[in-house]
Amino acid sequence: MSNPDKIHWVRWFEEVAIEDVPQVGGKNASLGEMYQTLRQHGILVPNGFAVTAEAYWKFLEKSGLRVELESLMKAGVKSAELGATMRAAILNAQLPTALQQAILENYKKLGSGKPNTEVAVRSSATAEDLPNASFAGQQETYLNVQGEQALLEACRRCYASLFTDRAVVYRDEMRFDHSKVALSIGIQQMVRSDLACSGVLFTLDTESGFRDVVLINASYGLGENIVQGIVSPDEFCVHKPTLREGYEPILKKQLGSKELKLVYDIGGGKQVRNIPVPDVDRVRFCLTDAEILKLARWGSLIEDHYSTKLKHPTPMDIEWAKDGKTGELFVVQARPETVQSRKSKTRFETFELKEKGKLLVSGSSVGDRIGTGTARVIRNVADLEGTQEGDVLVTAKTDPDWEPYMKKVRAIVTDEGGRTCHAAIVSRELGIPAVVGTGEGTKRIENGKPITVSCAEGEVGHVYAGTLRFEAHTIRVDEIPRTRTRIMLNVADPSKAFHQAQIPNDGVGLMRMEFVVTNAIKIHPMALIEYNTLEDMSVRRDIDEATRGYTDKKEFFIDKLAMGVGTIAAAFYPKDVILRFSDFKTNEYANLIGGKKYEPKEENPMLGFRGASRYYHPLYRDGFALECAAIRKVRETMGLTNLKTMIPFCRTVDEGNRVLEIMKANGLERGKNGLEVYMMCEIPSNVILAKEFALLFDGFSIGSNDLTQLVLGVDRDSSLVAPLFDERNPAVKKMLESVIHTLKSAGKKIGICGQAPSDFPEFAEFLVEQGIDSISLNPDAAIRVSLTVAKKETSFPT
Repeated sequence: MSNPDKIHWVRWFEEVAIEDVPQVGGKNASLGEMYQTLRQHGILVPNGFAVTAEAYWKFLEKSGLRVELESLMKAGVKSAELGATMRAAILNAQLPTALQQAILENYKKLGSGKPNTEVAVRSSATAEDLPNASFAGQQETYLNVQGEQALLEACRRCYASLFTDRAVVYRDEMRFDHSKVALSIGIQQMVRSDLACSGVLFTLDTESGFRDVVLINASYGLGENIVQGIVSPDEFCVHKPTLREGYEPILKKQLGSKELKLVYDIGGGKQVRNIPVPDVDRVRFCLTDAEILKLARWGSLIEDHYSTKLKHPTPMDIEWAKDGKTGELFVVQARPETVQSRKSKTRFETFELKEKGKLLVSGSSVGDRIGTGTARVIRNVADLEGTQEGDVLVTAKTDPDWEPYMKKVRAIVTDEGGRTCHAAIVSRELGIPAVVGTGEGTKRIENGKPITVSCAEGEVGHVYAGTLRFEAHTIRVDEIPRTRTRIMLNVADPSKAFHQAQIPNDGVGLMRMEFVVTNAIKIHPMALIEYNTLEDMSVRRDIDEATRGYTDKKEFFIDKLAMGVGTIAAAFYPKDVILRFSDFKTNEYANLIGGKKYEPKEENPMLGFRGASRYYHPLYRDGFALECAAIRKVRETMGLTNLKTMIPFCRTVDEGNRVLEIMKANGLERGKNGLEVYMMCEIPSNVILAKEFALLFDGFSIGSNDLTQLVLGVDRDSSLVAPLFDERNPAVKKMLESVIHTLKSAGKKIGICGQAPSDFPEFAEFLVEQGIDSISLNPDAAIRVSLTVAKKETSFPT
C-alpha cells in the first residue's frame, strides 16, 4: 500500500462509511458502516475490502472503454446492443497491472497470507441501494472464489455485469447516465453457510408495510436459492417493540420445504452446486428460537442505526449467513428497503373478491391486490417472447433478465420460491399481485386461459379459473374523523391483521379464537392431550402429519394458538385486543381431527355444551388449560400485555365465578399483571343480572347475534323463521338500553361486537345515544360506521 498509484484502488471496510457511496457503491458503503459501528453491539460482519469506483474509471480509461461507451451513447445505440457490446469489450480487456497488484496484495492480507482463501466477490454500483433506486441485485455476485486468477476473473465479470440487459434497461428507465454510474467491487470473507444456512430479513412486513416486525426467511446452504426462488424457505416473524423490552415474541414459525441447498462444488470445476436436502432436515426448522431472536435483535439495531444516521425511519433489507464450522451468525449485506417504506401512509387500497371460481392452485401471497388476465405459461425462455400486455406470467421461477417482460403482466404465479424470491421482490416493485411457491402452477394452469390471481384473502394466495369480479377501494386515513365512541375491529385471521391494523381503529373488540384453531391447529385439543392412548390409527396419522417437528403434541396446540393470537395482539399493540375464549358448539368441535371421540351428540348445540360451561367441566377442562397456557405465552413470553380475555355464553353468576377460579388455577388471575377479563353479554340472564355479573368482570361486550335469538326465540339459521330475526326489534333494544345504563352506573366498560352496527347505520346511532363505550365492527364496515358515529356525536353531544 506504499505506492501512491495504489492509494485509491482499494479501501478496507473499516475505512468506509455510508457517506462513501460515490467511492465504493451502496453495498460496500453499508458493509463498511456496519463493520465500523455495529461490531460493538455484537453484530458480526465478515471483513473485506472494496475495489473503488475510481479503479473502475481508471480501468475504462486505460482500456479505451470509456470513449467507446460515450460513442455508443452518442450514437443512440439501443439498450440491448449497448449492453452486449460493453460486456464483450470488458471481458476482452485486461485489468491495469496496478489494479491487479492492489487486489492480490489485499487478498493475501484478507486471508492472513493463506493461499486460496475463499471469498465472495460482490458488485456494488454507485447508484445502487439508494432510497430512490431499487431493483438491487442487477449486477452479479460470485461465491466461493478461490485463488488469484479466479479472483481477477471474477472482478472482471463483475465489471461486465454492470451492462447486463436488465441493468441497462433499468438505468434508462430511471434516467441514470450510463457514463456516470460506476461499479465498485466488494471482496469479502466467505461464511461457510454451505455447511449451515442463510437467508434474508426485513425490518418490516413485506406485504403490508407494517413496521413493528422483523420478517426472516431461512434455508440450508448458500443464500442464492432464496433470492432466485429455487426453494421455499422457512419463515419467521418477530415483534420489535416487545423484543426491545427483553421478551421473546416469535409470532410466526412456518416450515418451508427447503428441497435443495447450494453448496461449494469442491473439485467439481464450478463454484457452487445444488444438492438435495435430506428428508430429516426438510421437516425441521433450520434456525433455533435463540438464533431467530438474535437475528431479529440485529435487524432492529441495524434499522435503528440507519434511521439515526439518515435522520428518518429506515426499514432495512438484510442478508445473513450462519457459519457451519463455528456456528456463528453474520450479516453479509444491508440496504434500505425500497418498496413498502416509500408507500403513502395517509392512504391505502383494499381489494375484495366479489365472487368465487374454481381453485387451481394456492401459494404464498405477495401484496394484497387482485389481478386478472390470460395465463402465459413459461416453460422455457423462448416462451417469453409471446408475453402480451395484461397477461399473467406463470412459471417455475423468474430470472432477473425477465424484468422487461414482467413489467407487461398483471400478475405472477410461480411453482417455487418464498416471499423474498426474485418474483416476489419484482412484483412488489411493480405493484402487481403474485402467488409464489404453488408447487404445480405450471402443470395445473392452462396456457391461454383467463385466470384470477387473488392476494386479498390473507397470507395464502389463490389462483382461480376465469375472470372473477372484484372491487378496489382507496381509503384516506387523514379524512377519517376520530370519535368519542371507541371504534374497534372484529378480527379473526392473523394473516390479515397487519393490513387491518392500518384502518383507523381503537383496538380489537373481538378476536375469535375459533379461526386459529380451525385453520392453524385443526385438531381437537383433547386428542392432542391423549395422543399416546389414541386407538384410532388414522387419527394418529393425521395428527402426526399436522404436528411434524413436535414430540409433545400439547406444545403444538400452545405454540400455534399463541402465535396466531400473538400476531393479532402485535398488529394492534399497544391498543387493547380482547380475545374470546373458544366458543365452538359440540358439532363444530366434533369436526376437528379426533373430535368425534370427545363430543356428545346434541339436538340443539346452540343451547348446549358451549362457552363457559365447557371450561370447568371434566370433558374439556384440560383442553381449556391449553388455551390458558397459550394466552400466558402471549402475555408473559411475548410481552403482549395488551391482550385481554373474554368469557362467552356465561349463563349464571356462579358459572362466572367457577371460570375465574379455573383461569386462576391455570395462571391467569384477573388483575394480575394488568389482566382484564370481560364477559360476552348474549343471554337474557346477563342483562337481568348485569349488576351482579359486573362485580366479577371488567366489562361486557354485547353479542347482539345470540342475544337477539334468545330474546325473540328465533333460530336465525331457520329459513322458516329467520325473517323475524332483527336486532332492531324494540324488545332487543330495551335489553341493550338496560345493560348499557347498568354497566355505566357500575363504572365498568361496555361495548358491542355483534353484526348489527356493521349492517344498520341507525343501530349504530342508537348505541351512541345510549352512551356505549365502544363499537367493534367488521373491518370492511369500520370507515363507513366511523363517519356515521362522528355525525351522530356532533348532533347528539354527551
